[in-house]
Amino acid sequence: MNTVPLKKVTIISEAVLEPEILRMVKELGARGYTTVQARGEGSRGVRASEWEGHNVMVEVLVDAATADRILGHVAEHYFEHYAVVAYLTDVRVVRGGKYTA
Repeated sequence: MNTVPLKKVTIISEAVLEPEILRMVKELGARGYTTVQARGEGSRGVRASEWEGHNVMVEVLVDAATADRILGHVAEHYFEHYAVVAYLTDVRVVRGGKYTA
């Protein structure tokens, strides 16, 4: 099977950031994204109540340069003030041309 090496950027954040994160990843070069509701516990603890809302996990498949731009933006704009986790995974994708310009 023919595959293409890409990067998967995963961002887990407070749901309030979802629209902004989706806009940002597209502006920085992602051709699409996947989002799901997420639950978990981390350094900021567990969400204490329903009114705080859920977390969201956003995943994008991009080339290395785009991944760096996205992670840099997340680090600069969200880490200090929001509960956000971001990480990078090497992946091999079938039909890789769908994900890069």
